[in-house]
Amino acid sequence: MFSKILIANRGEIAVRVIRACREMGIQTVAVYSQADAECLHVLLADEAVCIGPPPARESYLSIANVVSAAAITGAQAIHPGYGFLAENSSFAEVCAQVGIKFIGPPPNVIDAMGNKASAREMMREAKVPIIPGTSAIEGEREAQDAAKQIGYPLIIKASAGGGGKGMRVVENESELLTQLATARAEAEAAFANGEVYIEKYLAEPRHVEVQIMADEHGNIAHLGERDCSVQTARHQKMLEEAPCSFISEKTRKALGEAAVRGARAANYQNAGTIEFLVAEDGSFYFMEMNTRIQVEHPVTELVTGIDLIKEQIRVAAGEKLSFSQKEVKLTGHAIEVRLTAEDPEKNFAPSSGRVESFDAPGGLGVRVDSHLRAGYFVPPYYDSLLAKILVHAPTREEAIARMERALAETRLQGVASTLAFHQRVLKNDYFRRGEISTKFLQRRMMNEELNK
Repeated sequence: MFSKILIANRGEIAVRVIRACREMGIQTVAVYSQADAECLHVLLADEAVCIGPPPARESYLSIANVVSAAAITGAQAIHPGYGFLAENSSFAEVCAQVGIKFIGPPPNVIDAMGNKASAREMMREAKVPIIPGTSAIEGEREAQDAAKQIGYPLIIKASAGGGGKGMRVVENESELLTQLATARAEAEAAFANGEVYIEKYLAEPRHVEVQIMADEHGNIAHLGERDCSVQTARHQKMLEEAPCSFISEKTRKALGEAAVRGARAANYQNAGTIEFLVAEDGSFYFMEMNTRIQVEHPVTELVTGIDLIKEQIRVAAGEKLSFSQKEVKLTGHAIEVRLTAEDPEKNFAPSSGRVESFDAPGGLGVRVDSHLRAGYFVPPYYDSLLAKILVHAPTREEAIARMERALAETRLQGVASTLAFHQRVLKNDYFRRGEISTKFLQRRMMNEELNK
């Protein structure tokens, strides 16, 4: 087992990893930019190293600075968290070259799954259902021919994409070439890769993802699914649940088995998430694989009782999975809301400033993962996530009631936040009945509020 781990991240996920390490008797090294000198993860770690000025490209995204910090502190492994360098194969490669263990999958797996077009092909060969679509599109004529074969509506996606960038819905033939050019330009600007592909567009699917864990000895297991359908028009997840309330046990079993097949085909190691779009009839299709721990991993921890961060560390140290597939049991229902420094009334525009006060909720079945505290200055340089508020209860109805109680106890002053927005979501009739999809906010919640 490692004696010292560097966490190549910031905020709540860095705090989460530090806490897991402390319980395992492992020393931790925090890295921070000049803007994060007083951030909670810096205060909690055993050691801390400043790796650059506030812009992420000069600090948290600097491979040389992060690896140098690990070398000078004697860290044996690096946990990348999510975002920043978490899915950067070059970073994982450099770690291997200097003898530092990267807590995640091998670089070649990150590359294979990071390209959505090649990932689709791998899943197709593994008999994981995929949405009808193409490989990388070369020219306009190829796009037109593919569109005729697939049918409208369709969606253009960046092969190297993520976070909704390089993604355009095309309703009819007249829009195709314009949207193709727009998607390519956006993909090139965001990822330095303008390659795109085309898929059939599902109007109101569920976004359901399956958590998998794999060791270096060929053992792979899934830990059930999460429903991430409540998301903004920019495809940013806002609320997650586990398990998914609307699927049957037959579909749940099929989803888990498909995820394991996909992970095995990729020779996967460590934690990962295979994401699916699920139609109303229960049919499902592979969307993408995230080769890292997810923001929403705690909902899976609450319903399974398995600490995913500790499991990541053990697997990276060469240990076998601490559980078998038969031992994974889902108990009760968990919900997570993302408390972000954004203004929902201004299209979720980010907010920066000093937190005047923060009172976190508590009580039975409530968990808060956060780096937030009174006096903390929310910098404008990074992701706007402030806290993840989670609840666990025997049923979905009880979980909703518990989350309403938890949010009513939460106080945050100094920056705009999504607190009131989440309270509105929980009161929404469609949400309470479980009638949600990736278009829930636009077509259900907003319409319902306008008609009242």
